[in-house]
Amino acid sequence: MAGEHIYKQFDAELEGVRALVLQMGGLVEEQIVRSIEALTTGDEELANQVIADDHKVNTLDVNIDEQCTHIIARRQPTAGDLRLVMTVIKITTDLERIGDKAGKIARLSKRIYGAGLTRPRFREIELMSELVLEMLRKALDAFARLDADLAVDVSRADEKVDEEFRSVFRQLITFMMEDPRTISQSLDVMFTAKAIERIGDHAKNIAEYVIYMVKGKDVRHTTPEEIEQQIRGK
Repeated sequence: MAGEHIYKQFDAELEGVRALVLQMGGLVEEQIVRSIEALTTGDEELANQVIADDHKVNTLDVNIDEQCTHIIARRQPTAGDLRLVMTVIKITTDLERIGDKAGKIARLSKRIYGAGLTRPRFREIELMSELVLEMLRKALDAFARLDADLAVDVSRADEKVDEEFRSVFRQLITFMMEDPRTISQSLDVMFTAKAIERIGDHAKNIAEYVIYMVKGKDVRHTTPEEIEQQIRGK
């Protein structure tokens, strides 16, 4: 009976940290949405709120890390359970960095509008943000459902984000060449696009960790085609 009780308690601890990861993911999603809204509307108050709320993401990061350390020290998990704990630690690191990128976008939005120049076009930026948000949501859903196939889809989607970033980069270079007065503002928009592109990279990382957790295969530093072949046999 005692052994069964300990096992149930351990299982509850694992489910607890999984739930915290999803809570952290939801908070990070909200940070991204608000930072993009601040960028596209020029809402300085909203940008300040995103920056101020970064501590919430950091607090969850520390809390989850402490719980994972406790589980490893007290429970000495093996095999699949250990993979889960290690995956959680890696995912929270990427989520924390995504939160940092959302804060960076908010700060850049304040600088872009503070320059007092004409409002730049943000449609391409919005499209990029929609793509990376979908990637992040799918990656977190894959984690919640232990769905390696869904994680593979996230890895494939990163190529589209990279393609959109290159398009934005080319447009901004053209703007700067045609009108040197736009250089400062265009650079800030470019930094914003790069931050969004990096969010996509972190979402891809999370998806790859999920594949490792579910399949026990380390697919980092491999192409989407290679990942798909390993997981789906295509």
